[in-house]
Amino acid sequence: MTYEERKALVRSYLGKTVEIVMDRPIGSGHPKRAEIVYPINYGYLPGVLGGDGEEQDVYLLGVDVPVERYAARVIAIVHRENDVEDKLVAAPEGMTFTREEIARAVQFQEKYYTSEIETWKGE
Repeated sequence: MTYEERKALVRSYLGKTVEIVMDRPIGSGHPKRAEIVYPINYGYLPGVLGGDGEEQDVYLLGVDVPVERYAARVIAIVHRENDVEDKLVAAPEGMTFTREEIARAVQFQEKYYTSEIETWKGE
């Protein structure tokens, strides 16, 4: 997947409601980095491949209990400059978060990357 294709893919989800499958719910540990414990729900879009060739990852904000699946609106993208993939950020319908709030929520993992957050501007 080229850089342009990757950006077009993630941008196509901004503002859309998606069904997220959580493979790392709140409180779970990262499979390769023991020091990372997920303070938010983290999952993927089944059947949608991201820039790394695996299913597209999604941070879920605004849901403070572990969940297995969740339908939420994509409100932002974390564009990683030094990685092959970008992350979607979703929240329950009607919830909004500022760019700064999103950055704080995903810092636990994004601190390892150079990234920029693009937010959804609404309808």
